[in-house]
Amino acid sequence: MKICVLGPLSADVNGMSIVPTAGKPRQILALLALYPGRVMPVPTLMEEIWGTELPQSALTTLQTYILQLRRRLGTAMGPGAPGTAKDVLATRHGGYLLQIPADAVDVHAYERLVTEGQHAFEDGEDEVAARTYRKALDLWQGPALVDVRVGPVLEIEAMRLEESRLVTRERRIDADLRLGRHAEVTAELTELIARHPEHEGLHSQAMVALYRSGRQAAALDVYHRLRRRLVDELGVEPSPQLQRLHQAMLTVDPQLDVVSGPRRTSTFDLYAA
Repeated sequence: MKICVLGPLSADVNGMSIVPTAGKPRQILALLALYPGRVMPVPTLMEEIWGTELPQSALTTLQTYILQLRRRLGTAMGPGAPGTAKDVLATRHGGYLLQIPADAVDVHAYERLVTEGQHAFEDGEDEVAARTYRKALDLWQGPALVDVRVGPVLEIEAMRLEESRLVTRERRIDADLRLGRHAEVTAELTELIARHPEHEGLHSQAMVALYRSGRQAAALDVYHRLRRRLVDELGVEPSPQLQRLHQAMLTVDPQLDVVSGPRRTSTFDLYAA
């Protein structure tokens, strides 16, 4: 079985899709897939499907959805499969679970790669970190669960995954900047700060990338536009480290050069206290 949630929901067994067309069974499959090998309690499944307004037939209806998923699974497994659909989508006391390896779900392969990338990043192995982060990000095919109607539980999961995606992208750019790839990431950062206009970490990366590309004025303009937004909309000044980064660019601080920058740290923390 191969399940993907980092984008449109897909679940294939022997090349045959088992994803239901109906919305609520899709929610159940997505939620179970996020936690392979772990029991998903019935109350959690019900909360995802119906929120706090449970119908009287909630338990019976949930059991019907599980049965529908098992039928699709059994058809895809075929008569010669070593186990049954009930072995894969198993009933346990108080809930249900998918008994499949974690790496059968793309989100777990993604998280494993992110962990490997972070270890390399912290060890100063920038080339390995950048490559591993890029492999993790390549698993994404769009926003998490983009074609699944999400309830209160999946909504939190989708938000968590999207935040992780952004952090991983930021770390990958940090590694690329430490490798001197400032020109290569400039266009990407221009798009990112437009999408996240108050994200100081991304703005610090854009400033450094532009500065190292010989575009000091453009780097300073990124700072001033962010500062205006923060002051006008939130009534706050940029963080101290971002202010110090701005000052360093005004004084052409040698620490901004690639070879002089500290290792094992983020671009945003170049001038942390």
